[in-house]
Amino acid sequence: MQDHYDARETCTPAERELDLFARLPEQVARAMTAPGWAKQLAGLDPVEVVNRKALALLPLLRKSELPALQKENPPFGALNVTPPGKAKRLMMSPGPIFEPEGFGPDPGGAARALFAAGFRAGDVVHNSFSYHLTPGAFILEAGVHALGCSAIPGGVGNSEQQVAAIAQLKPAGYVGTPDFLKILLDTATNSGADVSSIKRGLVSGAALPLSLREELGTRGVAVLQCYAVAEAGVIAYESDSREGMIVNEDIIVEIVRPGTGDPVPDGEVGEVVVTTFNPDYPMIRLATGDLSAVLSGASPCGRTNTRIRGWMGRADQTTKVKGMFVHPGQVAEVARRHPELLRARLVVTRESEQDAMTLMVECATPVAGLADAVAATLQAVVKVRGAVRVVAPGTLPNDGKVIADERPV
Repeated sequence: MQDHYDARETCTPAERELDLFARLPEQVARAMTAPGWAKQLAGLDPVEVVNRKALALLPLLRKSELPALQKENPPFGALNVTPPGKAKRLMMSPGPIFEPEGFGPDPGGAARALFAAGFRAGDVVHNSFSYHLTPGAFILEAGVHALGCSAIPGGVGNSEQQVAAIAQLKPAGYVGTPDFLKILLDTATNSGADVSSIKRGLVSGAALPLSLREELGTRGVAVLQCYAVAEAGVIAYESDSREGMIVNEDIIVEIVRPGTGDPVPDGEVGEVVVTTFNPDYPMIRLATGDLSAVLSGASPCGRTNTRIRGWMGRADQTTKVKGMFVHPGQVAEVARRHPELLRARLVVTRESEQDAMTLMVECATPVAGLADAVAATLQAVVKVRGAVRVVAPGTLPNDGKVIADERPV
């Protein structure tokens, strides 16, 4: 059996990087034909975006900003290159955030994730992502079709009806959330229906605890997962090695320090930022709001692209201290004003029934008066007084948190 979807999955990292950044200037130029991107990237010459260092200088577009941009300039914040009337589908995600889908054969890049999960041409696939307005079902269905498979449009709910369809049509695979797969298997057990044709699953949209993965495995379904967002499609996916998630081809992933656009060293937890090559609805440095980290080395399965640890929580750690909102970007600004600081983490607690905050900062060679100087900067930036504690490098947890709110709920 063929082990990889195509030869791109096993090219050298240098070859992949060269290919991506040879194509990126043209993609940026195409994006800037849309008024929203022209404004976002004003003053940029696309021919200059030829490596990761140049890409990191571009501003972030935060996913959390999309609802306001789209309300100001409907329907898509003027970020779409293809006009709405020439798109294949116009969809709506919670937020609300609206997304267009183009006519490409696999616009969400789901086919190779399905292939890695064991799906092959000729398989029947039961799709239990929602077909109601949201793009998830269509992203996976396009991948199913690109792989040469057929799809059962199960959608969500009506588990008895879906089980009846599975028993009759005998799909080999399942795509949807892991929780709903368990519901379908439980429903089949209770009704006596035979759904044993399902041998593999590609799940997303919800956590897949080890206990649930193992339970599904004991019931005959080998399950892998992928990480996707509506604006970029499948960002990364598991292979049968189950050692992290492999970044999809045609996606550039950066991991940046929350509250900034600054890439962090490999292994450090930060916010996932993606740049896509979608010709209809391009994304240039979309800050997803999700946390992850780069894993060192290549996957044992032979795929050579960068691996990430998967979804590790949310990067938006904004909180309120003494009535004032404190943002990760403000913590990053304090650290920026003191270059000798390596990392910073604001810890918010309650003391004597009052909010209190302590800025923990790593520094290799602290000088006398550093804590006081940083405390003055903290108050100037955040407008709230806080303590500063200087610690040795490597002391702070590697969990992506810039603000740790430890107040009791």
